[in-house]
Amino acid sequence: MKRYDRLRQIQQLDPERDHLEIYRLTATYEFPWDHTRALELALYRTYAVPSIGRLLATTAELTDRCQKRYDDTSLLLGAVVEHGFDTEDGRTAIRRVNQMHQRYDISNDDMRYVLCTFVVVPKRWIDRYGWRRLSDHEVRATAAYYHALGRHLGIKELPSSYQEFEEFLDSYEAAHFGWDAGARQVSDATLDLMSSWYPRPLAGAVRAASLALLDEPLLRAFRYPSPAPLTRTLVHGALRLRARAVRLLPPRRHPHYARQNPEIKGYPNGFRLADLGTFPTPGCPVHHKD
Repeated sequence: MKRYDRLRQIQQLDPERDHLEIYRLTATYEFPWDHTRALELALYRTYAVPSIGRLLATTAELTDRCQKRYDDTSLLLGAVVEHGFDTEDGRTAIRRVNQMHQRYDISNDDMRYVLCTFVVVPKRWIDRYGWRRLSDHEVRATAAYYHALGRHLGIKELPSSYQEFEEFLDSYEAAHFGWDAGARQVSDATLDLMSSWYPRPLAGAVRAASLALLDEPLLRAFRYPSPAPLTRTLVHGALRLRARAVRLLPPRRHPHYARQNPEIKGYPNGFRLADLGTFPTPGCPVHHKD
């Protein structure tokens, strides 16, 4: 295969009818590393909405068990991409996500916003740092894929196009981003987790690089100081240099799924989808947002 042959394959498919196949080709063949980084950033953005960040702090899942929460989220969402909605593994993964969400009083708007981050943040990341920009076919298929996922998760009033996903995300962030002490704890724990994936002497540099990827609304919401301009320039330059190098590589011959990511540390001996995530503890109340 030549470098752009898979894009030509994608453009021969129908973005609405074949959205799963297109999204799988894009996420697991064309941009697996970029999709992983972008989805990490997508979930991280949601902490800046106080109702979301505060709930996550209350559950302690992302402060006391951050690696497990990262692993389980990646594996459950990745199983749907890998196996599809109508397979046993896909249904099991969706069922576990729904069971966990049903334990908490999460508003439909918050759920819809989180879904929007999965659509908008990866497109913006890949358009800026990917080895090529996403095609219109891929953008439409991504919106259709997450519209379908949203239906399976019981989210109401779903956006039906990328433009609608993007408009909802931008307006929701403008209206709801803000400071919360618990959300800041969740943010710090997540940055510490990402730093832990690298040798200890690099921890400070990894944290600085992570902060350099955050926009000003995120930095303000968490009350982080703005990174030095030189740090931003170096980080963005390194990502763009990586994109140029990847463009010169031959196309990937085999898919790379979420379960293959080296950042997933908690299941060296394998896992069962039905065992992932959190389960009610006898005697403990259901958590509700304020």
